[in-house]
Parts: sequence; structure tokens; C-alpha cells
Amino acid sequence: MLELGAGFAYVGKQVALKVGEREFFIDLLFYHIKLHCYVVIELKTVDFEPEHTGKLNFYLKAVDSQLRTEDDKPTIGILICKKKDKVVAEYSLSDIHKPIGVSQYQLTHSLPKKFKSSLPTIGEIEAELSKDKKL
Repeated sequence: MLELGAGFAYVGKQVALKVGEREFFIDLLFYHIKLHCYVVIELKTVDFEPEHTGKLNFYLKAVDSQLRTEDDKPTIGILICKKKDKVVAEYSLSDIHKPIGVSQYQLTHSLPKKFKSSLPTIGEIEAELSKDKKL
């Protein structure tokens, strides 16, 4: 959430949308309170493929049709994948007229130093949980 920046309100994960006779699930759905729009985030554990943009574009249309009100701006899509080829991504997005971005993620096995002071330690979390059990 910190990486997204300020203004994002979490709506849900695996948010169900019924389209026709089928049900589809959005990986992550947010609402941006400053931009006044929904933000759909699609997560892929594989390298970017052109068909990913089609699926994300489908989700944007479904959210705009089913959730968006007349006061909301058009939904934004973010596709986060393991790796992307910039040229393939550009070709895939060239004729899509909805706001979609493609990014790749980087795995890290340790918490960056700048976040360590703002998050509780494992011991602090365990202490809080044991307090709750006693109550």
C-alpha cells in the first residue's frame, strides 16, 4: 500500500463481478479519493503477455458499468507482472483507450530500513496477540 502513495482506499481483494452468466474476480480493487476513480490492480506471477491487457480492459469496463457512478472518473488499471518487455507492452496498449499501466515487481526478502521503524516487530505483534487471547 505504501508503494501506491497517498489517496488509495482499499475496497477488496478477489472482488466478484458478474458479467453475463459468469463471475469474474478482480485481484485488488481500490478507490482513489483524490482522483475520484476506482483503480483495478491485476497481479501476475508470470512475465507480461499481451492477453493480460485484454483481461484488464475487460475488468475496467465491468467496474465502470457496475460500480462507477456519474460522479466518478473512469477506472484506472494497473497490471503488475514478473517481467515486462517494454515494446510488447506498448504494442498491447496502443489501441486501448482506457488508462492502463504495466509494471513489474521485484521480490525482496527483507524489509527496507526506511520502513523498519514504522512497523511493529514480530515480538510486538506476538505480544499484542497474546493480550487479545487473555481478554
